[in-house]
This record gives sequence, structure tokens and C-alpha cells, in this order.
Amino acid sequence: MNRFYKILIRVVLVLFVGFASFFFWASSRVYPVKEYNEIIQTKIENSVKSDSVFSLMTYNIGYLSGMTNNLPIAKPKSLFDDNLAKVKAVLKSLNIDILAFQEIDYASARSFDINQQLEIAELGYPFVAQAVNWDKRYLPFPYYPISMQFGRVYSGQSILSHFPVKFQKRQVLDTVDDAPFYWTSFYLDRLAQIVEIQIKDKTVIVINVHLEAFDKPTRVKQTKEVLDIYNSYKDRYPTFLVGDFNSDIRFQDASIAPIINSPNIGIANFDIPYSDTFSSINPTERIDYIFYNKNFIEEIESRVLTEMGDASDHFPLMIRFKLK
Repeated sequence: MNRFYKILIRVVLVLFVGFASFFFWASSRVYPVKEYNEIIQTKIENSVKSDSVFSLMTYNIGYLSGMTNNLPIAKPKSLFDDNLAKVKAVLKSLNIDILAFQEIDYASARSFDINQQLEIAELGYPFVAQAVNWDKRYLPFPYYPISMQFGRVYSGQSILSHFPVKFQKRQVLDTVDDAPFYWTSFYLDRLAQIVEIQIKDKTVIVINVHLEAFDKPTRVKQTKEVLDIYNSYKDRYPTFLVGDFNSDIRFQDASIAPIINSPNIGIANFDIPYSDTFSSINPTERIDYIFYNKNFIEEIESRVLTEMGDASDHFPLMIRFKLK
């Protein structure tokens, strides 16, 4: 019997050491931290057109996985190639000045190691701001089957611009208080990506966010954080607050309400009835927004873009504007 217990203890120890080794390896970062908050100037020819009317788009691109996002099903490379081609074709025709993306992959196994921001930048965006929020050596999600797990993930939020990006700040937002350590070790950082863009003689602030999706108390705190960031700029600069807020004003006690009810705030494409942005197959929720300060920005037109179809599970939102 003693021999049996000794063997059992050894087996348990081997399993524990193996699991612990995998946990620390899988949850570790792959890329240098200096890349997490980076301004990239490409050698791409600028496609800007001289005009007094400018444009901005926000798009949770869902790493170009379409409606398969987070589902435990096979995602062939052709799915990502087709969705990238579809998005690039639409963006080429629109020639939008500033693109703000959430859930965009830089070098992830789940999207076949394509740097999606640089692929899109080829359309004529020489200025790129990269804010990494997910760098894991192996992400064991979806949990089952193992063959469908994401593996190495390198992803985040990006701003592509026709105009020079002068400064970027990557601000990590509040985290879920009661989440277990093994969950937070693999979870993404929720970010506010704060960028200064020089448009002619004016400095324009774009705050690109992707707020908590699954825990409402955390999302409420994050909403206050990003509203405070917006308020710190809005009286001095033309300021946009854009992204995926994961809240519809029609939700009970909607976390987005304090922003929508802020004084003198503009909201793109929010006249009743307004268009929904999620999901792209059967849109029933408005969780993506473009907010701006009316004192500095005049909205010319805005709309939800449906032309990309289901390249992502979200629709993008675009505004055309003038600077006062």
C-alpha cells in the first residue's frame, strides 16, 4: 500500500508541475512591452485629399472572423482573406481620413499571423498608432475542442490616419474585481487609446475604447473613466470619444447613459430611430458610438456602414465633420 501511495503522489506532482508550467508559459507575453504603445510611420503613399470636410470611422473588426467570433468552429484562412478583401474594397471607395479599430490582430495564430492594421494601412495611411491589449503565448479558448483554441494572440486597438499622429497614450482601464487569477492571467486589457492627430493647424484628440463586455459593474467604472478622459480634453481641443462601449441606451440602467446625457456632447447617427451596430447579421443593439464636442466639431453627416456585411460581427460607424 505504501508503494501505491508513493506512485500516486509522484503522478500528482508530475501533473501539478506540468499544469503549472503550461499555465505560466501560456499566459506569458511574446512581444516586447515597448510595442504595446507604438506610433508607426509607414512608407505608404498618403491618399489624403485636400478638403475642409474630414471623416472618421470606428469599427470593432472582430479580427475579421465574421460571425464565427469566439465560436468553437473551424475558421479557414479563406474566411479571413475574403473578409480582409471586402473591408479593404469598401474603405478604398470611402477614403476615410481616420480609422479607429478594436479587436484588430497584429500577429495572431487565430487569424493566420496577418498584421491586419498594416494590410489596411496599404490603402494610403502613412500614420499608425498601435495599442496592444492582448499578448499571450497560448490562449486556451474556446475551451473545447482543443483544436479550435486561439493559441498565440497578439491583438489590440489601432488608429490609422491620413494626418500625422503626434502622441499616443495607452491607458489601462479598471479590471473585474472578483475575477479569479487564472481568468485574469489570460484576459485582455481593456484600454483607452488616446491619440493626438495634427489636422492642418489644429490638434485633434481621438480616444479609442473597448469596454468590458461581461461584467456590468466594471463597465460602469470604465465608462466613468473614459468620460473623465474626454472631459479633460473637450474644453481645449476638438475631441472624439469612439469605440465599442458594449452598452445600448435601451438596456436597463445602461452604463452608456452618463456619456449620452453629458452636456453639449454630439453623438453621430443618433437621431431617432437610430441604426444598430450589433450583430452584423441581425442588428438589434447599438453598442458602438462616436461622441464629440460640439464647440469644436460640426457634424456634416454620419451613418452606420453596412457595406462590409458580416466581415465582423459589428457594423462600423462613420462621421463626416468640419473643425470650427
